[in-house]
Amino acid sequence: MFMPCGKVLNKKCLKQNMICDAVAVAGLLNATLLIPIFHLNSVWKDSSHFGNIFDEDFFIHALRNHVNVVRELPGDILERFDNNISNIVNLRVKGWSSPAYYLQKVLPKLEQMGAVRIAPFSNRLAYAVPSKVQRLRCLANFETLRFSNSIRTLADKMVERMVKSSSHRGGKYVSVHLRFEEDMVAFSCCEYDGGKEEKHEMDIARERSWRGKFRKRGRVIRPGANRVDGKCPLTPLEVGMMLRGMGFDNTTSVYVAAGKIYKAEKYMAPLKQMFPLLEMKDTLATAEELAPFKGHLSRLAALDYTVCLHSEVFVTTQGGNFPHFLMGHRRYLYGGHSKTIKPDKRKLALLFDNPNIRWEDFKRQMQDMLRHSDQKGVELKKPSASLYTFPMPDCMCKEADARNESGN
Repeated sequence: MFMPCGKVLNKKCLKQNMICDAVAVAGLLNATLLIPIFHLNSVWKDSSHFGNIFDEDFFIHALRNHVNVVRELPGDILERFDNNISNIVNLRVKGWSSPAYYLQKVLPKLEQMGAVRIAPFSNRLAYAVPSKVQRLRCLANFETLRFSNSIRTLADKMVERMVKSSSHRGGKYVSVHLRFEEDMVAFSCCEYDGGKEEKHEMDIARERSWRGKFRKRGRVIRPGANRVDGKCPLTPLEVGMMLRGMGFDNTTSVYVAAGKIYKAEKYMAPLKQMFPLLEMKDTLATAEELAPFKGHLSRLAALDYTVCLHSEVFVTTQGGNFPHFLMGHRRYLYGGHSKTIKPDKRKLALLFDNPNIRWEDFKRQMQDMLRHSDQKGVELKKPSASLYTFPMPDCMCKEADARNESGN
């Protein structure tokens, strides 16, 4: 019995890698997998369980020919540990451990004790693994993990509404992953209006979520250097200017995937003015529809994820697991031909901060950036890269086999 645990819930990503790696490790060890346990994240405070986010029955059924998955510990196993799950030994596994490590270090303990826990489990399996193990990752990520029925039902309605609102463009819309929530602005240590009020708010936000992290002796915050290095979240205005420069006009339907935007009334106004057909969760779905999801940021992120997944173009602005998994899923879903805009933020900072640049020059630079993004739409995975972002060739060349074997 193998029990993966981890802080897998945060504001904008579902940390699917922990779940998929757990499936791969369980298959490698020929162990029964306990449904992954989600610990409450101290920052995002989302108490959702696996079954609140994913279709648990489907997950178990789809893996039945590969890995035995159970919802709870069998009674005979639990009795060995005085019916207390916390008595089961927790193995501390180094990040990016090889399959050989699991076979040599973890398997003997598992055979000896009957059950082991591994926490934390995020990023505990190397990217480079034998094809058999890699195939389990592919199967888990692209064929067995689907959202719970409540999430799918509302998400499908939201996609239908976006398609309908963009009927003048053949149902094609653009989705933008906008990372301009207060926590993201605070964590980036970047400056925007640069005033005392912003600094005070950011100091409070940093201390509230990351106590003392930014006040350690010797730590120097350099907002200007962060911006030049492309580490600052794009503002809604900057996203709008970039898209208009790339040729998206005011008739383009845009879906913005985001949490609570920092000073939304101030910062979202110019983006809405540039793109009047702009929607977000709270405009695309009713308050009644969203009520069951309030306070559960991972479930809300799942709604965003689905609407972005089915967009004609996906724009990522700040990295992280959410866009990385989404880019990989879109590549898999559309045979490697998904349209993703991943802007060069270092170049953007130089252009935005140049007071002498002409609009025509800016447009030319943006269209060059768009062409570069289009050229990178189909990419093969490099040895050091994640198949969750680059599923070709590990997953996509065998997708038909994977679907057949999962019985879906």
